[in-house]
Amino acid sequence: MYSVEQIVEELLKKACHFGASDIHLLPKYSNVEVLFRIDGDIKFIQHIDREEAKKIIMHLKFLGSMDIGEKRIPQTGILVVNINNIILSLRLATLPSISDESMVIRIHPQQTITPLEKLSLFPSTTRKLLSLLHHSHGLMLFTGPTGCGKTTTLYSLLHTARKDFTRNIITIEDPVERKSEDYFQVQINEKAGLTYSSGLKAILRSDPDIVMVGEIRDEETAKIAVRAALTGHLVLTTIHSKNTKGALYRMIELGIPKEELFQSIVAIVSQRLVQIKCRFCENECQPNCLANRKNRRLGVYELLYGQALNAVTNEIKGVNEEYKISTINDELIKGYALGYIDYKSLDRSLLYG
Repeated sequence: MYSVEQIVEELLKKACHFGASDIHLLPKYSNVEVLFRIDGDIKFIQHIDREEAKKIIMHLKFLGSMDIGEKRIPQTGILVVNINNIILSLRLATLPSISDESMVIRIHPQQTITPLEKLSLFPSTTRKLLSLLHHSHGLMLFTGPTGCGKTTTLYSLLHTARKDFTRNIITIEDPVERKSEDYFQVQINEKAGLTYSSGLKAILRSDPDIVMVGEIRDEETAKIAVRAALTGHLVLTTIHSKNTKGALYRMIELGIPKEELFQSIVAIVSQRLVQIKCRFCENECQPNCLANRKNRRLGVYELLYGQALNAVTNEIKGVNEEYKISTINDELIKGYALGYIDYKSLDRSLLYG
């Protein structure tokens, strides 16, 4: 008979083996489904007994400093574990349903930062991203849907900036997804009054060269980020929008004056993750093959900077001029033409409208 600690450990080991980013414990009327998110797709793993699932959720809630007696409202927690000598940061989220409480476990490996040259499908994009680090100040926006790899790209850029340019780097995040001793990291604590806006104000008094803001969520944070970029800091942050041009309109919606925004912005990066075609499996990659592949998904990027960025800002001002950028769709079609991705991945990743 396995203890609940052993069951949780085996579940996490299995998730690490397949490279899962999330574990879902989804209650049904007769049992609980265990699902893994692998390379963006939800995969069914097994059924477990409802009572066993309750013990697992209760155990994780306790370790994550959550209220184990409260099942009526959603809760979140953070837990750090060691699985196979790999430090994992687990972000726990519960959600009450009509049948029982569900839990999603987001898995963040802590010890490895993927080198920038291993993130992009095309090496030319890597060189362009690296060139952006030569800016001494300005605002760089990273955009894309949840789970598209924005945070991974940011950490890789910060790692390169620290190693090659010896910059003083401070990050402010909610939560801190990957702990590193290479830069000073600030964890948001809204209960204690430490928000993105208040934390960012304090960071600017600590003489940073580069500031990484986990996400621009409100008008005040957006204004402070722009002000920091205008006063000699390189600010890297994420924002939700469909594409690079949409990020500019989103900042304007948040109340940023156009002139201040256009003076501060140096680049906008939109990205998606795309599945790379397996060289050995004809159709869908088999589970054992999948677990042993190192590069299963790579990023495709849309970069807006330089003359193209100036042309877009002029367009917003009402001055039309011709410009050409390589969009995410262009990159996806190029990857398909070169045989890196299959038609299913192409059709799924193309941006319509």
